[in-house]
Amino acid sequence: MSGGRNPGTELDLGWISRVRVNHPAVLRRAEQIQTRRTVKKDWQAAWLLKAVTCIDLTTLSGDDTPSNIHRLCFKAKHPIRDDLLQSIKMEDFARVLDTVKALKDAGCDIPVASVATGFPAGQTPLKTRLEEVRTAVDDGATEIDIVINRTLVLTGRWKELYEEIRLFREACGEAHMKTILGTGELGSLTNVYKASLVAMMAGSDFIKTSTGKESVNATYPVALVMVRAIRDYYWKTGIKVGFKPAGGIRSAKEALVWLSLIKEELGDEWLIPELFRIGASTLLSDIERQIYHHVTGRYAAHHDLPMA
Repeated sequence: MSGGRNPGTELDLGWISRVRVNHPAVLRRAEQIQTRRTVKKDWQAAWLLKAVTCIDLTTLSGDDTPSNIHRLCFKAKHPIRDDLLQSIKMEDFARVLDTVKALKDAGCDIPVASVATGFPAGQTPLKTRLEEVRTAVDDGATEIDIVINRTLVLTGRWKELYEEIRLFREACGEAHMKTILGTGELGSLTNVYKASLVAMMAGSDFIKTSTGKESVNATYPVALVMVRAIRDYYWKTGIKVGFKPAGGIRSAKEALVWLSLIKEELGDEWLIPELFRIGASTLLSDIERQIYHHVTGRYAAHHDLPMA
């Protein structure tokens, strides 16, 4: 990741105490974004390829095997079939992946991200969670996804939350830290905003909606609150923090809505993998199907996209 680190700031409890979220206004804005007329044809293909550059290919299954991981790595190296890219004159598209670090076994420049800190609940002892972070870094992870203890948010213990995240940041060393808020379990949009601020003050390089294991994952109202917290933090500190929606994002159409949300709320400068990621395991397959249809005029059979 070529973006700068977030050094964090001192905990500003005054700022946190003043936070109020206008729930109806957020819902209206979220509805407006979803009903926006979508782009078509070549423009749609271009936006879908942009989405591919921001996807974190993810597997969190308990039954993963080495062959599953090798398959995932191959797909990361070849996200869209080469002949499809050549048909739309984008054969050099895969070079966007040069923005990230190294996955030596796959022979290409792709980062390894690991979950830690008692994923997904974040309820294990602090000492154990910190050791998980250090172990993941020692094993070669260049990005660490930490999980906050949601109880600290629900009980308003902002100083404890800040101090825990600072310890995780220290344990990450040179690895970038993405902080998962578990927004579906935080109780209110106001709590989502406050938790976002605390996570950024404590030095998070990204804030992320969900683990993907909650009953409610990435939603547009939650995203609006989080990206506006990112915008406010940037205006106050000059520090850009990344945003990652995760969980339940499966279709190319949804990807276009997420890109539109980021473009309108944070601007084009956030539409890079250093500052925006989509956490998804199946989204890439649908995007490749849409690119196939754009090129050929027909929908792919299973054997046409065997990695899907």
